[in-house]
Amino acid sequence: MEMSRSSRRESTLLRSARGGSADAFEQLFREHWPNAYRAALLVVHDQDAAEDIAQEAFLRAIRALDRFDRRRPFAPWLHRIVVNRAIDWARARASRQESELDGDRAAPERLSDIGDEVMVALAGLSPEHRAVIVLRYLLGYSPGEIAEQLDLPRGTVNSRLRRGLDDLKERLE
Repeated sequence: MEMSRSSRRESTLLRSARGGSADAFEQLFREHWPNAYRAALLVVHDQDAAEDIAQEAFLRAIRALDRFDRRRPFAPWLHRIVVNRAIDWARARASRQESELDGDRAAPERLSDIGDEVMVALAGLSPEHRAVIVLRYLLGYSPGEIAEQLDLPRGTVNSRLRRGLDDLKERLE
């Protein structure tokens, strides 16, 4: 199977970043930042936390490039790191009994395609349900890809999607 031009370019960037190229890291960051930030924000509903989570995920990914299988796409691997960090953050926040949604901070311009009502409804979901819904319906991953990214059985992903969507539907009615 022949690699596409974008796959070859990404492979070259990853190899250069692995070798310590700040330029390659910056290019990877620019390409993948919007979706990494968006995934984190949709799970945690806090702009500052989402920025921290996405930045930390990038740093973790770059530090772990020697363990990354370069035959695979970078984005799903990065999103797995982002979503897992976001879930951890959301769980920690819930255990501290902080409020789930700060209305002013949860409606950035970057998410203008998602209505406030949906954002509020998403905020009411558990972090696990929110994560699979974000990955599936906002980032476009298949259930199989989500299962691989989150290291879950596909049945668990399907169950979380179904329960999350049912809960989301109730909240929107």
